[in-house]
Order: sequence, then C-alpha cells, then structure tokens
Amino acid sequence: MSLKIRFRFDGRCTRHPRYDPKRDGHPSDGKCEGCEALYVIHLYTKIAKRRADDANPIVVRAPSDREEQQALGVEPSSETGDES
Repeated sequence: MSLKIRFRFDGRCTRHPRYDPKRDGHPSDGKCEGCEALYVIHLYTKIAKRRADDANPIVVRAPSDREEQQALGVEPSSETGDES
C-alpha cells in the first residue's frame, strides 16, 4: 500500500498579512497571536516533513473492539456466535 502526504498550509495573519514564517522565521511582534499561530503550524509541519523523510513514521494505534469493551467494563460477546 502506498500513501502520499502533501504538507501545505496557506494562512495569513490579519494584522500582518505579509508575514511568512518560512521566510521570516520567528515573528518580530511577539504579542501577535496570529503570527505566533502561523509560526507554530510551520514548526509542526517541518517536524512532520522531517519524520516522513527519515522513514520514522508517526504511528497511531486504534484499539480493537475487545479492548474498547474491556475499558468500558462490558463483557465481550463470544466470537463464535454461539449462545450459551
């Protein structure tokens, strides 16, 4: 199975529309929440790209139905379908 992921985010700060975190780095106005949010998104995207390139994937494990039932304290039904 092949999986292709594209990393792209187009966003602008309403107060500083010309700010680009990739080009400008850390925002010069440290009090602007829009610029800070764009910078954080840029950092996380950069981390995800690096992990994808290094073949060090982010693994998400989904619990099975049996694990969910055990966590809720419900007895799992028999897998054979036989009634007792």
